[in-house]
Amino acid sequence: MTDNAWTRWPSREALGRKEIVQSRRLLGWGVRLLVLGMLLWGAFSNSRMHGWGVVAAAAGVLLAAAAGWAFFRTTFAHRLRPSIALITVLFALALAGQAVDFRVPALVIWCGCAVTALERLPLMAALPVTSVALGAYAVVNNDSWLTTATTTVGLALAGYVLRLDAEARGSAQRLLAQERAARAAEAESAALAERARIAREIHDVLAHSLSAQLVHLEAARLLIERGADRDRILERVVAARGMARNGLDETRQALSALRGELTPLEDYLTELVRAADGAEVTVTGERRALPAEASQAVRRVAQEALTNVRKHALGAKVEVRLDYSAHQVTLDVRDSGGSPGELSGAGGGYGLLGMRERAELLGGSLRAERDEEGFVVTLRVPT
Repeated sequence: MTDNAWTRWPSREALGRKEIVQSRRLLGWGVRLLVLGMLLWGAFSNSRMHGWGVVAAAAGVLLAAAAGWAFFRTTFAHRLRPSIALITVLFALALAGQAVDFRVPALVIWCGCAVTALERLPLMAALPVTSVALGAYAVVNNDSWLTTATTTVGLALAGYVLRLDAEARGSAQRLLAQERAARAAEAESAALAERARIAREIHDVLAHSLSAQLVHLEAARLLIERGADRDRILERVVAARGMARNGLDETRQALSALRGELTPLEDYLTELVRAADGAEVTVTGERRALPAEASQAVRRVAQEALTNVRKHALGAKVEVRLDYSAHQVTLDVRDSGGSPGELSGAGGGYGLLGMRERAELLGGSLRAERDEEGFVVTLRVPT
């Protein structure tokens, strides 16, 4: 046994009453009432008691009860010196009771001090206190030596078993508290992750749509200020309205995705490329439903890649290829190159940074680079 084990207090969880089941509470109160009843019976059953003796006996019982209650409080607070002082008071009361022939109360105090010290004090203090208490009990007890020895050993074992039980209960409470804290942290982390996912969805859906609308509306404003003809102004307004409609459709799709109501990935890509002139979709491999996060990552990367084509390679031919393999899905968006569009200066979603972040969050990868003809974006997501 290490020095730490000798000097270590039982934990406050072990010494407290928190998380104790109702049956144990009732048993504890029953034992206390039994001890108090034995003290009262032993104090007042003496036929020679009268007058001031009754007052002294009552005062002794009250003092013993108060010292016992205070001992429970000081041990709970891990205060060694006050605890030893209170045990000394109880020893003195037991000696006084034995001296005036209150034998039963004295025996109860000796036994109670022995068991309680082993349960609630550090071992370096509990063992001397228990030895003194059980030694006094053995000296004043009138039973046979075998009965006395058996009772003494039983009391020592009872105190140590109560100590082990209290420490086990305290350890269980600490583990339960740690588990609750871990669950709370996990729930908070999940909530933060979900908030981040919603933020990405909102940003990716609305940012490029609103920025495109802003470009068209700003162009319409400039045309009005310059006195341009009605058709040119109307063309810009109609284009902004189309962007608004597309943004509304994409917002609805994002909300459906957040609720887990995703349309088939192939249908989504087909609808997405209809707005891009010269785009075509090719699907290879065995088609299957993907996890929501993986499916949403493919959708957003495809959306962002086609938006970049409209911005930076206007009129380019676009090939969108979706490949299902055994353990991953691969999206390849390749354009043939072209001239920058009028939206090239508009802000987009997260761009390449956002696409790469989506891939890495799922354990995948993203490659975006120029080739001999144009620009290629390749996403690989494990499934």
